[in-house]
Amino acid sequence: MNKTKETGNWRSFYRLIRDTKPSKLLLSIAIGLSVITSIGGLIIPLFTKNLVDGFSLDNIHPSQVILMALTFVFQAVASGASIYLLTKIGQKVVATLRDQLWKKLLILPVPFYDKNRTGETISRVTNDTGVVKNLITEHLTSLFTGLISIVGSIVLLLYMDWRMTLVMLTVVPFSLLILIPMGRQMHKVSRGLQDETARFTGILNQVLSEIRLVKSSNAEANEYKSGKSGITNLFQFGLKEGKIQAIIAPLMSLIIMALLVVIIGYGGMRVSSGALTAGELVAFILYLVQIIMPMGQLTSFFTQLQKSIGATERIISTLAAEEEDHTAGRELINASQPIKVEHLTFAYENGENILNDINFTMEAGKVTAIVGPSGGGKTTIFSMLERFYKAQSGVIKLGSDPIEEFSLQSWRSKIGYVSQESPLVAGTISDNIKYGLEREVSETELRKAAEMAYADQFIDEFADGYNTEVGERGIKLSGGQRQRIGIARALLRNPQILMLDEATSSLDSKSEVFVQKALKNLMKGRTTLVIAHRLSTVVEADQILFIEKGRITGSGRHDQLLTTHTMYREFAEQQLQIKELVSVMEVS
Repeated sequence: MNKTKETGNWRSFYRLIRDTKPSKLLLSIAIGLSVITSIGGLIIPLFTKNLVDGFSLDNIHPSQVILMALTFVFQAVASGASIYLLTKIGQKVVATLRDQLWKKLLILPVPFYDKNRTGETISRVTNDTGVVKNLITEHLTSLFTGLISIVGSIVLLLYMDWRMTLVMLTVVPFSLLILIPMGRQMHKVSRGLQDETARFTGILNQVLSEIRLVKSSNAEANEYKSGKSGITNLFQFGLKEGKIQAIIAPLMSLIIMALLVVIIGYGGMRVSSGALTAGELVAFILYLVQIIMPMGQLTSFFTQLQKSIGATERIISTLAAEEEDHTAGRELINASQPIKVEHLTFAYENGENILNDINFTMEAGKVTAIVGPSGGGKTTIFSMLERFYKAQSGVIKLGSDPIEEFSLQSWRSKIGYVSQESPLVAGTISDNIKYGLEREVSETELRKAAEMAYADQFIDEFADGYNTEVGERGIKLSGGQRQRIGIARALLRNPQILMLDEATSSLDSKSEVFVQKALKNLMKGRTTLVIAHRLSTVVEADQILFIEKGRITGSGRHDQLLTTHTMYREFAEQQLQIKELVSVMEVS
């Protein structure tokens, strides 16, 4: 069974490299040059044999010296060209692999990222592909040259003296007894090393991306322990790898030294008896060197191959993961239709139901608000509307058509989303407002969107205006400024469906005033779904849904729920008390 699995790994690895479509022409030329180099190396011991057997100054012809010198030069040039071509092929293979991974990662569904840490995924794109590159650029040439050198040398040795050659070949079974089990161990260690490297990269990514949280929480010591654990694990894997190398290298050296002693001793006896000339013994030893050196290179190749197979297992699983199809389905032209949620039930993988038999209708051009305790499923409804997840049962319809019938691209293009944090990407304010739009955006459109979002007020205060850099995740801007840029982005998309997720919950009262005005501009004439903890933002909604523990327990307008829904009334009274408290604090 292990043998089957191992074979599968080899085949999977081969298919992965083959699918990158490396240049067959360049590969053939590189291998051809390697073959020529190896053949040239096989000729040199024959020159040496003739030189030793008939050594005298009179027998040395300038043509022989020139021919040998040319052979050395040609070998060097061919070897250099072969190495460069293989490096080019290796870099191209890795670039293609990274391109495939990057493209794949962008179209993988959200559940994939729920199950896989970002840092580990990054490690697959960078570290694991680097291992494959090293195999091709640094070790592949030794495979071909080594095999040719070994086979060619053995054939010539059998021709020169088959008895000594058979004595030499007795070491092969001993070498295999060492290399095969050590290779299996190296594969296990390599796989563990790559997984641990990915985990460590995940820790680094998480901690460094949230360094302000780490420092404000005095969590440096805890995070150091977490990172130190990863470093220690990597160290342990490195030691295991070193132990394997420490076993392979000395044992192979011992076998080789013993072989040399036997060959020289036995060869000396053959020379004494006249069965072998001195030149043939020298040539025999030179050919033996041409077998021993490639053996070491082949050992390194197969060790690196085991590492590459271990490294690419995760790459292969990532490339094989189920992806979103953005083009399947028909084009959505008009999204200004009622959205009906019918008997929707959803649970995350291996978890309890988050939504239980949800039913409601969002009328076109109207505002529907969702309120309720945290953890009730409000944000999950947004995720279902964005089609980030698939429901266990139930359906969401636009008009009379399930939304799955429309292509993802056209469906999401009709949705404008403003979240609680309004995430920004590193770049300028202009880049962030235009983010995700493939069409050209004029300066007039850009400024109008910013003006309607009340973002122009602070943008114009910056020296670089719309070209102001916002920093990583918009760190150079305040929460209110980020929110207004997020609203400007939604306005520029001109969506027919709008989703607002806690859009004002984390803002101060001054920022909230501007954001509320911007939201009113954004919501005009659009089918809007709002999540809010502050009831002041939804009291004018056409419909309010109260959701708790994944179920809708009340629906209606604000004044209706005040009289019919006990928990909504408690929410309203609590909000009123908080508002009065804030007013008193502002006055004092």
